[in-house]
Amino acid sequence: MPEYEKDHEHLPTGSQEQPGFGDQEFRTVALADTEGMTVEKTDVYAEPAPGKPRGAWGEAWRELRRSPRFYVSAALLLLLVFMALWPGVFSSADPNNCPIVDTDIKPNADHWFGTNTQGCDIYARTVYGARASITVGVVTTALVVLLGGVIGAFAGYFGGWIDAILARVTDVFFGIPLLLGALVFMSAFPEDRTIWLVVGALGVFGWMQIARIMRGSVVTVKQSDYVVAARALGAGTPRILMRHVLPNAIAPVIVVATISLGTFIATEATLSFLGIGLPPTEVSWGADISSATTVIRDQPYQLFFPSLFLSVTVLSFILLGDAVRDALDPKLR
Repeated sequence: MPEYEKDHEHLPTGSQEQPGFGDQEFRTVALADTEGMTVEKTDVYAEPAPGKPRGAWGEAWRELRRSPRFYVSAALLLLLVFMALWPGVFSSADPNNCPIVDTDIKPNADHWFGTNTQGCDIYARTVYGARASITVGVVTTALVVLLGGVIGAFAGYFGGWIDAILARVTDVFFGIPLLLGALVFMSAFPEDRTIWLVVGALGVFGWMQIARIMRGSVVTVKQSDYVVAARALGAGTPRILMRHVLPNAIAPVIVVATISLGTFIATEATLSFLGIGLPPTEVSWGADISSATTVIRDQPYQLFFPSLFLSVTVLSFILLGDAVRDALDPKLR
């Protein structure tokens, strides 16, 4: 055998090898002539092999880092969450200390936002009011995602009569507006109004949209090849749902949940504004807005500051939801 063919007898027809040489790579290609079966060697410059491709969540995180809305909303929300967890860092005043001699004081060096009709410091109440509003929003969203996600996942994965029954139950609850349902629910417990009762009222009447979105997403994902392969290999239903279906179907739910969080905060403020939400002993933006409506002409600042913080909080969550939606939706990218 010729020396050249001995050097390349280990290369089958059509095979390739890519040894690296510094920052460059060369590809040795073994080509075969269809007539004489002559093997010839060709050194071709090849581009460096790309790194490990990003997954869907990696691409989403990269898009989020490019979005100014993400940074603005995240910064505002971090500040608000920090204020809700440690309000004493922002204000040393007691929000429930309301001396009558300090009634209706306009904003000044001692009372940055002024005082209300009861003599309470508005700045302190605005700072401490973040805790109730953000707690209601975050816990209600978690409850809604859990309840609606489970119902939607079961309906979409199993289909058949399970899907039909759950769809009819969802339609019944969809016919009840969130605010009206929460009003009726809270009216049934006039003496037991707590922050957890408000969370329960909003959660009971706020899970339907999440359930429908989860159902549609699961119906799409369960037809994917990797789910069919897992089922063919004998994987059980819990494993398929937890390892394959839910991680790939949860993205639209996260987007809607992020936007809905602001809606729940606004709804809690509305319930407190109507006097049927949190009790008067609980510091809340909605309660302060309600009490300020009686003096809106003479003391508009009493309404302005809690309304401003409420609006900024809701807007921040909506902006964050929009940024997450744009990052997770490849069509928008």
